[in-house]
Amino acid sequence: MKILKEMTIGEVVRNYPDSVEVLFSFGMGCVGCPSAQAETIEEACMVHGINVEELVKALNNSVK
Repeated sequence: MKILKEMTIGEVVRNYPDSVEVLFSFGMGCVGCPSAQAETIEEACMVHGINVEELVKALNNSVK
């Protein structure tokens, strides 16, 4: 796996621009907001009620 739940959303978006589409599809529309720069994928999933394992799997599938 390239993307881990401990990574920040900002880090993921910077390193894997195609991940934005996946994040949007899971209901995370705030990928550009200031808190996304420091918030981990796991933290964002808790806030948005998203299954973190499913999101991480989808993100990694998108960057293969």
